[in-house]
Amino acid sequence: MMGNASSIDPRAATQEFGRLLAQGEEVHAGYQLIRDSFLFTDRRLILIDKQGMTGRKVEYHSIPYRSITHFSVETAGTFDLDAELKIWLSGTAEPIARQFGKGVDVYEVQALLAAFVAR
Repeated sequence: MMGNASSIDPRAATQEFGRLLAQGEEVHAGYQLIRDSFLFTDRRLILIDKQGMTGRKVEYHSIPYRSITHFSVETAGTFDLDAELKIWLSGTAEPIARQFGKGVDVYEVQALLAAFVAR
């Protein structure tokens, strides 16, 4: 997934994706890529993958922080303008990868992930 990403206000994310949240679960941060999104809650990472031409079909990936074995951040460079986040889950060989444009501070994303995974 390529393209710019932007931060989503946690209150707006809670309102838009509230049906996905368990009782008492809180959204701490969210990021919008071109069509896809992901949310950091106090319990899990939720990846929202819009599919098809219209984006009406949506797949929601719920990833408990405890299943993340490790992750990496690659910053944007001179010619490669997108930063990349890779997340490895227990029992899988290939990481989940998401790319961010210059609209998102990849260090902020990494710090959030580190805080939740280290719990």
